[in-house]
This record gives sequence, C-alpha cells and structure tokens, in this order.
Amino acid sequence: MTEKERILQLRKELHEHNYKYYVLNEPTISDQDFDFMMHELQDLEARHPEMADPNSPTQRVGSDLNQEFTQVTHRYPMLSLANTYNEQDVADWYNSVSKGLGGEPFEVCCELKYDGLSISLTYENGRLVRGVTRGDGVQGDDVTGNVKTIRAIPLVLPGWEQQQQGLDLFSTTPPIPQEFEIRGEILMPWKVFQRLNAEREEAGEPLFANPRNAASGTLKSQKSELVASRQLDAYLYYLLGENLPCDGHYENLMTAAQWGFKISQGMKKVKTLREIMDFIGYWDAERKNLPVATDGIVLKVNSLRQQRQLGFTAKSPRWAIAYKYKAERVCTRLNEVTFQVGRTGAVTPVANMEPVQLAGTTVKRATLNNEDFIRSFDLHIGDYVYVEKGGEIIPKIVGVDASRRPSEAQPVRFATLCPECGTPLVRYEGEAAYYCPNDVGCPPQIKGRIEHFIARKAMNIDSLGPETIDDYYRRRLVRNVADLYRITVQDINGDGSRQKSAMKIVQGIADSRKVPFERVVFALGIRFVGETSAKLLARHFKNIDALASATSEDLQQVEGVGEVIANSVISYFHNPVNQEIVARLREYGVQMSLSEQQMQTVGDALAGKSIVISGVFAHHSRDEYKALIEQHGGKNVGSISGKTSFILAGENMGPSKLQKAEKLGIPLMSEDEFLALIAP
Repeated sequence: MTEKERILQLRKELHEHNYKYYVLNEPTISDQDFDFMMHELQDLEARHPEMADPNSPTQRVGSDLNQEFTQVTHRYPMLSLANTYNEQDVADWYNSVSKGLGGEPFEVCCELKYDGLSISLTYENGRLVRGVTRGDGVQGDDVTGNVKTIRAIPLVLPGWEQQQQGLDLFSTTPPIPQEFEIRGEILMPWKVFQRLNAEREEAGEPLFANPRNAASGTLKSQKSELVASRQLDAYLYYLLGENLPCDGHYENLMTAAQWGFKISQGMKKVKTLREIMDFIGYWDAERKNLPVATDGIVLKVNSLRQQRQLGFTAKSPRWAIAYKYKAERVCTRLNEVTFQVGRTGAVTPVANMEPVQLAGTTVKRATLNNEDFIRSFDLHIGDYVYVEKGGEIIPKIVGVDASRRPSEAQPVRFATLCPECGTPLVRYEGEAAYYCPNDVGCPPQIKGRIEHFIARKAMNIDSLGPETIDDYYRRRLVRNVADLYRITVQDINGDGSRQKSAMKIVQGIADSRKVPFERVVFALGIRFVGETSAKLLARHFKNIDALASATSEDLQQVEGVGEVIANSVISYFHNPVNQEIVARLREYGVQMSLSEQQMQTVGDALAGKSIVISGVFAHHSRDEYKALIEQHGGKNVGSISGKTSFILAGENMGPSKLQKAEKLGIPLMSEDEFLALIAP
C-alpha cells in the first residue's frame, strides 16, 4: 500500500470511529489506538501536501451533535487539545511555550483530565441560562433542561443577590460578572456506572462501554427525569468572559469555587518541567482512587495574557496539551468461552478468565467481539491472555502469551448452534457477526422484538420497559408483539396492588393504535430495516398488503433498499408466524396503511426536486416539512450531493453542510421562501 492509499484508508477509518464514539457512543477501539491513527495521518499529510482535504479528520473536532436537540453556536469555539502519551512530547511542548513567549517566565496549571462529556454553561445575572455540549466545536446541543437536574451544577449563584444588594462590600471574593461562561465535564461516578450496568445486565440490555458513554447517553435523553435518576456529576475547569476576576486561569477557578462551583480536583500551579513530571507521576497511581473516571493530565499556561500571545492552531490551542496515561494491562488465564444471544439475534463470544485486578476492579470476563477476532489471536482454552481497559472501558483481550500455552490446549471454536434455542447459526454477507435466524422462537430475540416494538421511535408505549416485558414473558402473558393488545388490567393487577399503573399500561397500549403506518413498519422489527428505510418503504408501498406482496425487484426500487434488505423483508412476510402477527395487529386496530392526508398530493411545485433539510425552524417541525415536501411532489434526501436541488435551511445550519453546499453550488432556501414556493 502506498502512502497516499494509506492516507485515504486512515481518513475513512477515523471518520467511522469518530461517528461511533461521538454519535453512537459505541467505541470499538481504545483512545490510544485512535490517537496513534490520528498521529500517523497527520504525519502522512505533512509529507503529502498535495493530498490536502478540508474534510480530513485532522482538520476538525469530532462531533457529538444530536439532531433531536436545538443547536446553539458557541460564543467561544470549543476546540480539542493536542494530546500525547509521551513525556518527551510534554517536554517539547514546554520548550515551545518558552520559545513562543520569548523566554518570558510562565506558570503552568496542572489539572486532571476527566473522561466525560464536555459542557459549556452560560450564566447571566447569577443564574444558569444555558447548557450546551461541545458538539463539533462550533455549535453544540442545547441540553439546558437536562443539565439542571445535575445537583453539582448551581442554578443560582448565592453571592449574586448579596452583590446586587451591596451586602458584599466587605467581602474579599471578586464580584460575579453579569455574564460569563464556565466549562467542564459531565461525569457518571464509578459507583453509579457499576450499579447501572448491573441493572442493564440483569435486564438483558447491552452494557454501557464506559462512564463517559453512559454520561453522554444520559445527558442526551429526552426525559429529564431519567437524567436526574442517573445521578450525574460535574467538574468545571475553565472560566471565560469579558470581565474575568484575574489574569490567572488557576486564580479564576479558585474564585469560581468561591462563587459556588465544583472545581476540578487536584489542580496545581507549577513553574518547572520537573514539577510537571512529578504531577504526572503522582496522579498515575492516585487517580485510581478517585470516584470518577480520568484518563490523563491537562497542562495549561496559566496567564490568560500569555495564552492570547501563544494563540491557536486550526484545531487546538498552543498554550495547552493533554498527557494521556497508557491503558493498564494484566495477564490472566482463559478458562472458557461462552456465547450470548443479543436482542437482534447476534451471537457474541465472551471470555471467562481467572479473576484479576485491573484499573481498580476485579475482571473475570471480556468480550471477544466475533469469530474473526478470535482467529486473529489464534485463541486456545488455557491460554494466558493480556487484558486491557483502554480509557477504562469494558475489558478486552489485546494479546496472547503463546509461550505459556499448555500442550493439550484446544483452539476456541465458534458456536454453530444458538445457545438459547439450538438453531444453526448463520453469517450474512458483509456482516462480522453470526446470527440466530430463529427470530420468532428464540427467547432473547422474542423479548428484544417486543422491546423494539414499544420503543419511543416505534409504537411509543412508554409505560412499559425491558423489566416489565421480561416479567410478562416469564408469566406467559406475551409471546409476541400482538399479545400486548389482549393484556387486561386484571392480568397485570393480579394481587390488586397495581391498579393505577396497570390502567396506565393498558391505556398506553391502546393509544399506540394511532401510531402512523411508517412507524408501525419500523416497529415490526424486520431485520436490517431501520427507521429511515421503514419510512421509505411505507411511503412507497402505502399499505401493509402491498409491502407484504412486493417482489425483490419491487423493493429495490425504493431508495436505499438493496438486495439484503429486500430479502429480509420477503423472508419476514413469508414466515407464517409473522403473517399471523400482522393479521392480529390489523384486527386490534393498528394502522396498516398511510393516512389519507399522507397519501394526498397537494400540488406539484416540488416535482422532480431532491431537497435536504438542515437547521432549526420557527413555523413547522422538521417532520412536518418532510411531509410538505412529499405532498408537493418533492423528495427528501439526507445528504448533500450534486443531485440536490436546494437546501431548506433553518437557523444554526451545520457548518460542514454549509461548506459542502457552497463547494457544490447548491442554493439555500429560507423557511419563508419555501412556504411561499408551495403556497397555492
């Protein structure tokens, strides 16, 4: 592979890992592996300037934007920090700062690097007015309502009222500015994380990879009561504004602590490189005793004046650097490999090992991902394996000490039969995982299909949950999704102690009969049919009978539907069990066709046009605009290309989309212009 080909490969892989980490919150590699790939790409791009690309992963901050929240532009961009695992790089940074300041003396503020979700909090007149995630560094998600549930974050600063009443005349604490921003990290404490994962494991739900992902998923929940129940914490580490108390970053944070903020623990102001190294060495061991996850140290030039003098690169400040600790690794014996069936039928191998201490916890199990992963290590039962918690994530095997392999050791063989129902496993083309195809008779899949059916984006029966479904399954109240509609209050309220909740559940199930057809298609849980493809299939075929009788050729006429999805749809509707479920759902009154309003074409003003929607709107929701586009003959598309007719652009349109539109010459249309275009 040439260096230019390697650049293209690295860009593709890093974009994928960015998406998994920031959007899906499901990282598949450690932070250290990601950083090594990023550094390799930076070096290669430096050697090949002719390969410059403004969309390279090296040119932007990873994004965690969630379109279900309103996006807010940051007053001060939230840039990422340059990072390293090498103490020599820290020394080089220290020397470059000295050179950049022309030999002027400087101090460095040493802080712990918390492994959570970055947050920006804006205060006006002593009150919290906005909480925004980092997002892509330029704009982030407004999560103010959820932030307010975190008890470590003050909603009102107690000193503000005293200050306004002149009662602080004799106080030595600098006055609180009328407006300022304070940034920090939202965290899930270890004890909360461990309790939450124990509950999820008992309920058969996928575990959170680490506290950072658990905190991120929690903060972006649409239900603030869920956020409150998760007991998130917050540490704040950076004060911004026009009228800050001091020139010193450390001093400003000490002042913020006096105002009522929970400030980063273990901060220390130093002057020499030796003191920096001592700080790094001390916390390498001591951080394991902290109640929250940390993965390194942050070093900042203390003087704000000197920070301004040093300035920024395109991606990060020159006056700061993050030193990240290497993942802790231990060696232990592999005793057994067992296999678990997930809610989708995917079979995951699990390593069962001799218990060993790792990153402050006892580890005895680790995921093995899939068969290819097992083969890559040539794993044998009895092997001594190296286990890591990279960035404190769920343990994973990273190597084998083949020299210690017993002579009688047998290679690990992947299961050929489902451990739950005994059905022969299959591996679909392009998939790394093996699946149990018995989706109508395998217990974990049956419960998983019911949980999928009741989900918010499907039938939205929010009065039910995984624990309740498991209980109903064990009591034989439900064996498939159609059984939900025959449940009575008496079935639930057998002993008479749950009358109110039973009535709420039955009413929630009854209300789901009004859910639109396109969400019903998604709720059916047809393998490989996601929310978007379900919507496209529903709008194309318009009713369940047309969809059920469609040929592979018919199905592949729908945008985004290929042979794999088409075969899955056909297989679903050819199964007699599914045919009976659909017939019963129809009988119970579930929507099996588009509404008359959805099928009605109002006009053809947008005929032949492909339209992308981006931003936040004042007059209608995004879903309402999508419906209007289709009712006037247009086509909704999710990404910008040369075939895009125009972009319906609301407020806070993403900078990457704007840049791509400008590059391709795609026109933008405002909300008012669009409504005028389709007006009769």
